[in-house]
Amino acid sequence: MPADHSARDVAARPQPPVSMRDLLAACAAAAAVSTPPRAPEPRRCEPVEGQHREAA
Repeated sequence: MPADHSARDVAARPQPPVSMRDLLAACAAAAAVSTPPRAPEPRRCEPVEGQHREAA
């Protein structure tokens, strides 16, 4: 069977409609998978309450 014959059979089949909900869910999933994780925020060096720094 030629390859173009099977391609026509697939293209001739009616495709079920895609709901907007499924389309938005697929888009959100693709974005979540393709977005790299955020870098951790730098730690702040704030003194803890009750502790005093010694003078040099």
